[in-house]
Amino acid sequence: MSYALIRYQRDPDHNRRGWLDLESFARATGTHPDLVTRFVALGLLDPERDRAGALWFAPDQLARLARMQRLRAAFSVNYAALGLVLDLLDRVDQLERALRRSQRQPWR
Repeated sequence: MSYALIRYQRDPDHNRRGWLDLESFARATGTHPDLVTRFVALGLLDPERDRAGALWFAPDQLARLARMQRLRAAFSVNYAALGLVLDLLDRVDQLERALRRSQRQPWR
């Protein structure tokens, strides 16, 4: 199964560039808003809330949800394990970036 690249649109009423409200985020990812809210409750997504309490999602959350969908579809990772797998993948990514930086600066 493959996932199309996701385009996001800037909300003109919101002052953050590229941030999406719950409905727009759910529509962009092909996910029901209730499931997105559940992911937030489980700590799998990290939106911000405005003064009215509405959820706003940064553009990097689109990639995070796409990664979650790939893990679920390809490896049948359940929701309980998604957080752990995502944390481990983030940690691997950080270590790889640190290794590349150290290889570019051998004299430090």
